Amino acid sequence: MHTKTPFSYYSSRIEALRETEKKIASRLSRYSFSRLIVFVVTAFAGYYFYNGFLSLVLTLVPGISIFLWLVSRYNDLRYHHKKTKKLIAINENELQILDGRYEHQPTGAHFTHDLHFYSKDIDLFGKGSFFQYLNRTELPAGSKKLAELLTENATEQITEKQESVKELAQLPEWRQEYQAVASLINVETTSEEVIEWINRYKPFTRKYYHKIALVFTVVSLLMLLFYFLGYLPGNSVFFWFLAGLGISGFHLKKSNLLSENVSKIRGVFDQYAKLVNLVETFRFQSDELKEKAAFITGKDENASAILRKFSKLLDSFDQRNNMIFGVLANGFFLWDLYYTHRIEYWISHYQKDLTHWFETIAVFDAWNSLGNFAFNHPGYVYPEIIKEGKTIIHAEACSHPLLDPAMSVSNTIYIENQGFHIITGANMAGKSTFLRTVALHIVMANSGLPVCASSSLYRPVQLITSMRTSDSLSDNESYFFSELKRLKQVVEAVQKGPCFVILDEILKGTNSTDKAIGSRKFIEKLVSLGATGIVATHDLSLCVLEDKLPQIKNYYFDAEIVDGELFFDYRLKKGICKNMNASFLLKKMEIV
Repeated sequence: MHTKTPFSYYSSRIEALRETEKKIASRLSRYSFSRLIVFVVTAFAGYYFYNGFLSLVLTLVPGISIFLWLVSRYNDLRYHHKKTKKLIAINENELQILDGRYEHQPTGAHFTHDLHFYSKDIDLFGKGSFFQYLNRTELPAGSKKLAELLTENATEQITEKQESVKELAQLPEWRQEYQAVASLINVETTSEEVIEWINRYKPFTRKYYHKIALVFTVVSLLMLLFYFLGYLPGNSVFFWFLAGLGISGFHLKKSNLLSENVSKIRGVFDQYAKLVNLVETFRFQSDELKEKAAFITGKDENASAILRKFSKLLDSFDQRNNMIFGVLANGFFLWDLYYTHRIEYWISHYQKDLTHWFETIAVFDAWNSLGNFAFNHPGYVYPEIIKEGKTIIHAEACSHPLLDPAMSVSNTIYIENQGFHIITGANMAGKSTFLRTVALHIVMANSGLPVCASSSLYRPVQLITSMRTSDSLSDNESYFFSELKRLKQVVEAVQKGPCFVILDEILKGTNSTDKAIGSRKFIEKLVSLGATGIVATHDLSLCVLEDKLPQIKNYYFDAEIVDGELFFDYRLKKGICKNMNASFLLKKMEIV
């Protein structure tokens, strides 16, 4: 368990990683120099012993072997060096975000959907959003999965989700390793496109093709040996070579198409194998993470090994694109036939597993963000989940997680089942921020995240909001009609089951008298359906509903003019707001 503060952890980690990076850079220089020396010595020895076959072989074989080993080690070290530099960047980025600077992070704006229950209303996606602050995914599929976690509105197994987040929060090294490895995946094709191609691929080779290729290869090697020994004329070898090209050419068009597709996806498998290996070699404790990891660890052979084998198959098949090698390999060894059959055999055996493996990689990429968030906020609390009783939310000292803690004003949120709060208040007094605080509390709690509060009791409930309705020119819809459609969606959702409804100044698209009458009727409708929720409004006439319906309670945010300046305390108070500030602001800004 890590007892350091996030700031001190990231700072010390950067220092240690920089030392490691310097050592790796030094080793890279030595290996690079060693490669050059071995190459020069081997080349010189080859030239010196050119006329002595045995001496030439005894010189070149060990020289080339050592050179290739050095190249392999150099490539491994270079990857390690790139990963270490990425780890440094990850920790530097965390320090920057802890300082409140996260505008460089992906916004996730494309995950917003107008018809979703709340994704457009609560700054969940977009510039300055919670997603932008939370997101640490490196894969497109991981970002999509994280967005799904935040928008699925699921109320089941929240305690299990919390255990998973708690476990990942205590594994910063593992999380950063996963993030760094994922960030180094640089391929043209996404995992979703790979799976789509695999699923629609139609094999064209026969079961016995690889046996034909193996027999043909053995005969070719024997013929070449007899030719060099002088027992076989060259024209026999040549005609055999032409026969091989003819057999390979029978499926040349399909082989070329396969090769074209393979060239786009072959880099995926070796790199994803590294991520799979991180999951399959770690022993998770929480049930949720163990269940997710089981999709990878359930096979007799490690999934990472299976992916690496396929990656090597694709690399070997891709050698055909070297024109000279491709012609010789197909003429003597039926290269296309052999590797095409092996590729198709792999696809037929692991097609379904691949979908699960890639899905698991995306899930852990997404859950990494949740664990990182919990690690960065040790003062936050995990809501205590209750399944019965009157309380829906009872959060003490609750604030919005994106506000500066030094300036944020916390409030107590207490809402009972089927209770409805009407919140009035002056402009800029804090009504909308409070609504988004409550909404985000529900979203975070349902996702298994800790919340920005000193304590929280929470009875899981689905969230639906109507706060930012807009007109649609493309659909020829007015603002008012768009809002009516949204309110209809709210009613339909409440009719299907318990919902927490959050509304901000409804029916803005009509006149004040009609707005007041319609708003009252709509709130009465929600209350009659047993909805729980909050509505913020400037219309004080709605507050009379407290006397009519026992489920409704009035609250307000106040504003005061002190020494000619507007003052807000951002405290939620019981009752009805008396002080409005529109006229004061118009005068203050010299508009009127």
